[in-house]
Amino acid sequence: MSDKSNVMNVSRETPASAHSGYVMLLVLLAITVIGVWAIMGGLPPVGASKFEKLAFIGTLIGAVMASVFVMVGFYMVQPNQGAVITLFGEYRGTDRTEGLRWVWPWMIRKKISARVHNVHSDKVKINDLRGNPIEIACNVVWRVADTAQAVFDVDDYKEFVNIQIEAGLRTVGARHPYDDMSDEDETTLRGSADIINAELQAELNERLRTAGIVVDEAGLTHLAYAPEIAGAMLRRQQADAVIAARQKVVLGAVGMVEDALRKLSHDGIVDLDEERKAAMVSNLMVVLCGDREAQPVVNTGTLYQ
Repeated sequence: MSDKSNVMNVSRETPASAHSGYVMLLVLLAITVIGVWAIMGGLPPVGASKFEKLAFIGTLIGAVMASVFVMVGFYMVQPNQGAVITLFGEYRGTDRTEGLRWVWPWMIRKKISARVHNVHSDKVKINDLRGNPIEIACNVVWRVADTAQAVFDVDDYKEFVNIQIEAGLRTVGARHPYDDMSDEDETTLRGSADIINAELQAELNERLRTAGIVVDEAGLTHLAYAPEIAGAMLRRQQADAVIAARQKVVLGAVGMVEDALRKLSHDGIVDLDEERKAAMVSNLMVVLCGDREAQPVVNTGTLYQ
């Protein structure tokens, strides 16, 4: 038999049965007019009986109590805001109707903003998939979708959001390497921004679903190696850049040498044997791939001297 005590009771938002505050405002005005009329025109005359005096005092007290009763039930609902209403601890619905509203005074109203919130997380130091320490931060756009879950299913939904953002950022950051150090085409934190942002948004939506929170946008705003390895990783990136540049230079030089040999042979300018071709290729490669300008040497003899 399953243990039902470990199953969380998930709340669901329902509409509240609130009333228009403008109608109740007219009722309050009518009660006020009656009270003023009772005071101004219903004062007991001198020598009135005790019953008439008590009736006047009772009417006056009743008018005041009725006015206070009506006034306590008023509340305002701003655009993109909801009022969570409870009765003696029992959830009675959420009022999302804008304007002046009214409920019975013994009902508790707690206002929850359904507007979009923007949170920029602090820099978090984590280890990527390869164990390299990195610093990472993100920006998250979120809003309350279910006010009942936000109020009743978590203790403090704003603090819950901040904690889950950091936890989700750590989880996603640890799934991938910072950069691609191999020839394999894999997802990296630096080179696959769209994929990482979508994964972070999905991770946060899964974590914040318990609180009735929806994440509309999530993206990395800071990504760097930790200071203790930043210098070594910079040298590695510089070495990669040098190697890539050298490869491009060599490939270009090989193409130029092939074109030169083909042109010389096609036009019959000079007839070179294999040994002389190898020497020419060596000289051209040195000239084209060298870091410094080549110093020309004038040969005053024959081609083979």
